[in-house]
Amino acid sequence: MKPSSSLSNDQKLKICHHKAANPSIKQSALANWAMQEFKLSKVPTQGTISNILAKRQQYESMDSPELTSKRQRAVKHPELDNVLANWVLQCQARRVALSGDLIKEKARQFARQLELGERTPEFSNGWLAKFNIRHGFKAQKSYGESGSADLDAIDRNMPTIKEKLQSYSLQDIYNMDETGLFYRMAPDRTIARRQIEDGSHKMEPLIIGHAQRPRAFNRKSGEQLGFYYRSNAKAWMTGLIFREWLQKMDQQMQDANRKVLLLLDNAPSQVVRDLPLTNVQVFLFPANTTSKIQPMDAGIIATFKRRYRRFQLQDAIDRDEQKKADIYKVDQLIAMKWAKAAWNDISSKTIANCFKHTGLFERETQKNEVGTEEQDIENELKDAINQLPISRPMSVHELINPEEEQQVAHEEISDEDLIKLSSSQDQEEEEDGEVMDENPPMSTKEKLNVLHSCISFLDLSNPNHVIAHKVLRNIQFEIRTIEKKQTTLDRYFCKEY
Repeated sequence: MKPSSSLSNDQKLKICHHKAANPSIKQSALANWAMQEFKLSKVPTQGTISNILAKRQQYESMDSPELTSKRQRAVKHPELDNVLANWVLQCQARRVALSGDLIKEKARQFARQLELGERTPEFSNGWLAKFNIRHGFKAQKSYGESGSADLDAIDRNMPTIKEKLQSYSLQDIYNMDETGLFYRMAPDRTIARRQIEDGSHKMEPLIIGHAQRPRAFNRKSGEQLGFYYRSNAKAWMTGLIFREWLQKMDQQMQDANRKVLLLLDNAPSQVVRDLPLTNVQVFLFPANTTSKIQPMDAGIIATFKRRYRRFQLQDAIDRDEQKKADIYKVDQLIAMKWAKAAWNDISSKTIANCFKHTGLFERETQKNEVGTEEQDIENELKDAINQLPISRPMSVHELINPEEEQQVAHEEISDEDLIKLSSSQDQEEEEDGEVMDENPPMSTKEKLNVLHSCISFLDLSNPNHVIAHKVLRNIQFEIRTIEKKQTTLDRYFCKEY
């Protein structure tokens, strides 16, 4: 039999089961096992294995004809499926009692709102069973009444929370939260991410935008551009997106053979019930306590936004000097690059300090070092605001903590918005996705000449200039190395034999 390079759905399910039976197996070893087991012509890539493992529940919900196929049968009504799943997750977050009949009735209501007409499926028990399996929902039952907590809940629950944390080493405690970011907001009143406890490991930030492929992406996907990116019409975190993120984190911890604790608030989108997690244990903070004891709210988000706004205001000053009409104009891709750079720039000391500032941990902190670093950035922001042509300038606090960004991040989603969130996102973003004016590409010689001019300007008696000198020389070296490799490659292909 001739070796095949593609996998059937049944084979993909067997890969998932082999992983479950051997939790410590690495994805590279799993790929080699699959090639030998299924006599493939080549080893599946790490990305292929990762995608297969993430879709285990989908393969387990398939019937025999689907399993023998090498293509996954598409859900007949993806928008209905998406909006209904997000509605169920939101109900779970609110601890609303759900029955199968209630879900079917809600599905009929959404079908009418989506105007499916004759395409409306029969919402049978079989349909409900497949829907539940597809999304990992167990049999619906009553959750009881939703509880609420006042600020006294912090004192009441602190001993329990600390006891839970003590069963994990510091490097195995993470926190995840979401925040809005108005990436083009001017610092003018007239106009106007997850982390490990000891700070030694930052997870990749998940960015959610309005369009699947904004114009600035130049027809590429977020993944091709190096981002963990998802989209919907409102640019909101949904239950389905959160569950995907959490399953990805669990898979990463399986691959690293680590058991970790994830601290979460009670946001409507953060529903973990029924998720088959093996290496991530989730601990939910009591209601109305997270602003006081959640590490992300204790300074990590503000630290990230200081760094993002520094990028933004520095760019605005450049554009003002160039006499640009809209000095705050920036496309989504550039804003995402700033956001990723801002996140990566946060030091492990800063993260550890924010965790310990919550009172959940008893260890000493380096408050002075961290405080000085953040104060320096605040001073830079103040100076930048003063340099901009603003009639009523914001304070740095207003710029870093606009109330509207938190409202965007934690709003409960109405049925109408659920419909919008589930609409197709294949189209590019229009006016709001405006692409920045780009200078024509520079040749290697032009790049090196610009760097040489900058280096000639530096005064090496100034410590800051010494640092800049080292950085610019490193950039020069990188450009020359790339050019040398490209020249060698061109010569190889142009050789005459």
